Amino acid sequence: MSVRNDKPKGTVMTRILAILALVAGTIIAWAQSPAPQAPTAQAPQAAEKRATATFAGGCFWCVEADFDKVDGVISTTSGYTGGKEPDPTYAQVSSGMTSHTEAVEIVYDPAKVTYATLLDVFWRNHDPLAKNRQFCDSGPQYRAGIFFHNDEQRKLADETKKQAQAKFAPRVVHTEVTAASQFYKAEDYHQDYHTKNPVRYKFYRYNCGRDQRLEDLWGKNDKSS
Repeated sequence: MSVRNDKPKGTVMTRILAILALVAGTIIAWAQSPAPQAPTAQAPQAAEKRATATFAGGCFWCVEADFDKVDGVISTTSGYTGGKEPDPTYAQVSSGMTSHTEAVEIVYDPAKVTYATLLDVFWRNHDPLAKNRQFCDSGPQYRAGIFFHNDEQRKLADETKKQAQAKFAPRVVHTEVTAASQFYKAEDYHQDYHTKNPVRYKFYRYNCGRDQRLEDLWGKNDKSS
């Protein structure tokens, strides 16, 4: 007995064509779809604001240590400034034969600490009545000074000097207020001396009578040196 095939002859071919059309449509749709997007990167944080202040208050080891304790100070660098001789060395400056003084360049975030606050720290950590010396160190290389970087700093520096003069009158305030000039970084062994050599630093500071004199001038300071 033969098996009868009731399906129309064109049915199989129609289904094959339909399947091919479906596959082709899927390929075309995939090709035209947009490429996957990479994850959106987070916006970078706002860059840290920076400004520069320069002070001379005797031995730069001590000035650096005083400002390292101030919140908002980003970095402190010991060096030489205020003179004309290029690329001075410590031996040259410490001999008193150059026109430079030991100083510290301070980079700070003005959103966290104001220049006025830095001035207050400076005045209370040096002897403004000493001329060409600071504490146990003598010579023009240890003269005190504020080296302003713009008109606003100059204005504030002049105002605070007048206040200091009024406080100590009739004695004379010898702290200089001058425009910042070329700053020369001191030798590496001078940088962060108070942290690299804490015992020697504290011995020097105590025997120099720095904190004793500061207390006589400004009153007791609760912060440790």
